[in-house]
Amino acid sequence: MKPGKGKGLSEKQIGYLMVLPALLMITVIAIWPVLRSFWLSMFDIRLNDPARTAVHLNYGLDMERYVETMPALIRVLNKKSAEAAGEALTALTDLKTAAENLQKELNRDPEIAKRYEEIDKLLYDFQPVPEQLKYLEVKKEQAILIKTQLASIQGKIDALSKAKTIEKPEEILGPLQGLRAAMIEPNYLGLTYYKTFFKEPRLWAALFNTFFFTVVSVFIELVLGLWIALLINKQFKGRGLVRAAVLIPWAIPTVISALMWKFMYDGQNGIVARFFETIGLVNDMSVLLTTKWGAMFSVIFADVWKTTPFMALLLFAGLQTIPDSLYESAEVEGASKTQQFFYITLPMLKSTILVALLFRTLDAFRVFDLIYVLTGGGPANSTETISIYAYKTMFAQMNFGAGSALSVIVFLCIAIISLIFIKVLGADLIGDNRGR
Repeated sequence: MKPGKGKGLSEKQIGYLMVLPALLMITVIAIWPVLRSFWLSMFDIRLNDPARTAVHLNYGLDMERYVETMPALIRVLNKKSAEAAGEALTALTDLKTAAENLQKELNRDPEIAKRYEEIDKLLYDFQPVPEQLKYLEVKKEQAILIKTQLASIQGKIDALSKAKTIEKPEEILGPLQGLRAAMIEPNYLGLTYYKTFFKEPRLWAALFNTFFFTVVSVFIELVLGLWIALLINKQFKGRGLVRAAVLIPWAIPTVISALMWKFMYDGQNGIVARFFETIGLVNDMSVLLTTKWGAMFSVIFADVWKTTPFMALLLFAGLQTIPDSLYESAEVEGASKTQQFFYITLPMLKSTILVALLFRTLDAFRVFDLIYVLTGGGPANSTETISIYAYKTMFAQMNFGAGSALSVIVFLCIAIISLIFIKVLGADLIGDNRGR
């Protein structure tokens, strides 16, 4: 019998079954949020606009607002008609008739008439309107009718107001604007946000800040982390205490450390700012948080202090895997400490360094809390990273569509960085295996 031809599952099928739970978990945890963000980025969703708080593929009507404003509009037109005379009376009577005809036309739809009655009763009894009753999808023809009639009424009111034929036109314009706001239009935009952002200087400035922060901070952390790892890998008295002390900055929560550095960078009483001014690193204490490059230097310095121990810990773990026999053989051959470092330590640490760089690069590229607490992205957005830009857009401006687009851009950048590192790391591991 050939392999895989029996009644049982083949090894390949069993392998797929074992991998399937992991694939499902990755899809749910990683892929689904990204797909959801991409879907939201194709719509104009704004939490500060009641008509755009959700995805609308078709025209709709905010029934609660419609029930509140349509009778109010008719009442105020009736009141104005009773007070007017001559041409104004004729014009206002026509507008009142147009509003009543619009209401009658809409109420011919059984669903609109039913919802109108239910919501009107709830509002009369001072009861909240359930979400399932509030919004109603309408046909395109109905939507065009509403828009056309309301635009016509608006134009005539503006003309009467300009001619000063009626007094206090805002009494009519208020309910009219509310009624126009009840009309919900499709908010599908496609890839408009992406096209807009890629032409926007602020996005490229945020990306530059992000890449600059990432490259400089990770490079410094790699150099210092390797030096610290080599130091704590040596045998000396109190080595355990030194190892524990090195990890203290990394153990402190990022928000706490950011606040701590913000106080030390203070332009009046900051001890670090005073020290930098004393040694001549800065001309004035205040430049650290009030100038572009001073603020960028400050956040990089704080990040290096915070995360260098993490880099050192990873590299220290790699140093533990290097056999002592290699160094003993090198000493017998007469190799100096420098030669041992470049010909033994670095080659043997190559895979560990790549892994450490991957972790730190991804973490630095997504930096948010440290910079947000320390500078808020200022001054004048000079330290604003892509993550802070996305946060401001989504939560400060309540523009979830644009914020979702920025989140997808962050994901794409991280995915590209990950693919580059994984490709390099994979080639390195394959080369090591072949060499063995």
